Amino acid sequence: MKAMLLRTATGAEALELTEMPDPKTGPGDVLVRMRASSLNWRDSLILKGGYRKQQKSENLIPLTDGAGEVVEVGSDVDGWKPGDRVTASFCPNWIGGEPDKKAVESAPGKSEDGMLCELKAFRPHSLVRTPDHLTDIEAASLPCAGLTAWSALITLGRIKPGDLLLTQGTGGVSLFALQFAKMAGAEVIITSSSDEKLARTRELGADHLINYATNPDWGRTALEISGGGGVDHVVELGGTQTLKQSLMAVRPGGIVSMIGVLSGATFGDILLPFVVSRQVRLQGVTVGSRHGLEAMCRAMATHGLKPVVDSVYAMADTAAAVAHLNSGKHFGKVCIEI
Repeated sequence: MKAMLLRTATGAEALELTEMPDPKTGPGDVLVRMRASSLNWRDSLILKGGYRKQQKSENLIPLTDGAGEVVEVGSDVDGWKPGDRVTASFCPNWIGGEPDKKAVESAPGKSEDGMLCELKAFRPHSLVRTPDHLTDIEAASLPCAGLTAWSALITLGRIKPGDLLLTQGTGGVSLFALQFAKMAGAEVIITSSSDEKLARTRELGADHLINYATNPDWGRTALEISGGGGVDHVVELGGTQTLKQSLMAVRPGGIVSMIGVLSGATFGDILLPFVVSRQVRLQGVTVGSRHGLEAMCRAMATHGLKPVVDSVYAMADTAAAVAHLNSGKHFGKVCIEI
């Protein structure tokens, strides 16, 4: 089979399209012909060696998201057959319930080989059925970005009709959050530094648009939009440079879902009274379980909801896809066709 191999963790430029032996499978395995993957910020960090000793530093098949078609099942496998379209769970050992250390560290593409290959063997419990209305490219955007937004708003946040959500940017997680919030009957404020991108979010149902480049005090603006009471839920993706604004925007008793650290991972100047005296809940979100992925897929099928795909690259052009992701010019998911 062909695979993209990271010889040394020095960046996407070190990726090589390589011929490798097909995976060895046993009686408890499902062999999948991979059709698509998608990029996440985590993948870009891994390619540069950002996880240090926690990751495989050489000869790694990268990327965590993947979708494809079953080509072979082991003799002990029930529930899957050749021809089934499947999507891989982000944390293959997290089936449901609360996570543990083993579950959250089981995501492929870091210390173990990932999805950027033509064939991959899976344990049956790590796969879910791809919704019929989605292409493999669209399905490949679900395991990380889609499920993270679903967990933040539905599983943990329990967003409901009439709630007011603030979400940041126009990457994969934020646009999924917008779509899921509208599906749940909520009102949505979205931020971006691009008026053009903001206009496109209006087509997806965004109710209020804030350009944070021209309005750096956007937390106060969101507070005004709420009528002064504060928003019910914030999808916090920026980190150091955005959390203060998020805390200004959120209502007493509201939720800030901590997901990304795109602008930094330390919170040195955060006003703790904004959290403590107002009973704000800071909720860390680590993607989600297979049960969550299945529930999300059912909801998307029921509502005919499709992910927003920015662009599709060939496997051999993965380095260019990563460069596009890192540029911040994308709107939605950057995907790889295998």
